[in-house]
Amino acid sequence: MRKTMILGVLASFLIVTSVVLPVYAAETMTVKGEVIDTYCYALMGAKGESHRQCAIDCVKAGIPAGLLEEKTGKVYVLLPNKDKTGLPKGVIDKMGRMATVTGKAYTTGGSNFLTVESIK
Repeated sequence: MRKTMILGVLASFLIVTSVVLPVYAAETMTVKGEVIDTYCYALMGAKGESHRQCAIDCVKAGIPAGLLEEKTGKVYVLLPNKDKTGLPKGVIDKMGRMATVTGKAYTTGGSNFLTVESIK
């Protein structure tokens, strides 16, 4: 009985830590895709030049910008290069348009993030 209880606690611990703790990271990569606002894209699939001004307004209002990867359709939430700073101005300039972003990629909780070290 005691062995079963200890194994149960150990198994629970391993499951919780494998779900809660994984942050896979710090791989520098370059991703090409369209810069989007995550709200309109998630709710309506809105993107492209026709959605550009709305995307700019949304990001200026605080909605996270994202990068919709060209080949895979994977969305990366764009993050500033350092804590307590904003995204570079180049992100707003590229809203609704194709861009190439280089930065560190992180995956946690099933979400993809990319710091913006450079944007072209």
